[in-house]
Amino acid sequence: MRENILITGASSGLGEGMARAWAARGCNLALCARRADKLEALQRELQQAYPHIRVLVRGLDVCDHQQVFEVFRGFSEELGSLDRVVVNAGIGSSQPVGRGHFDANRHVVETNVIGALAQSEAAMEIFRAQNSGHLVLMSSVSGVRGFRGPINVYAATKAAVASLAEGLQLDTLGTPINVSNIMPGYILTDINRDAKTAPFRVDLDTGVKALVKAIDAEKRCAYVPWWPWTPLSRLLKALPFGLFARAI
Repeated sequence: MRENILITGASSGLGEGMARAWAARGCNLALCARRADKLEALQRELQQAYPHIRVLVRGLDVCDHQQVFEVFRGFSEELGSLDRVVVNAGIGSSQPVGRGHFDANRHVVETNVIGALAQSEAAMEIFRAQNSGHLVLMSSVSGVRGFRGPINVYAATKAAVASLAEGLQLDTLGTPINVSNIMPGYILTDINRDAKTAPFRVDLDTGVKALVKAIDAEKRCAYVPWWPWTPLSRLLKALPFGLFARAI
């Protein structure tokens, strides 16, 4: 079992849910997010419920790249090692391209892609020094193909994260370092709570259980929940462009 786990974006949603699940299993946690007050409340709750584990928290904006390295190194030093890093921080909103929303779309790209790269760099630096570790990059089923309208830029960022994960898998092939690309479907969080269309959406508890199971398996790529997203994603990839355009 991976004992020391770092999770970014851990103050709510999937990050908070994963923290609770691994705390219940006896894992030490290094939690970071922009909302330090929520992290501190979660820290108090988890340490009271599981006094035998360590729960460390630090505020972090993943767009502050130098801070990413400082926070990751600080957690590693305090815990003695990091066994798993979950690159979970990200934002879900984007706007149609060419409609005057460049600043908003740039922020999505900077957070989801450049921020993920900074986290991956910081994690891999630690794992290479340890010669062990498990890097988890949270992509999305929306990353399997391009999507139109408001989801266009978001989907593109998740495709970039998936590609980054696969490249790192090639870099670490045959080493004690594992890299996983996790591609969730619609899991109920604040990001998609008001979405007009969220097919096959599952509640947070169901989604988190499936996520933790997939991450613990340390597969190279996992769609979460497995059903229906694994077969559906394969179908989406295989559809000719014209059929895909009509399907979405």
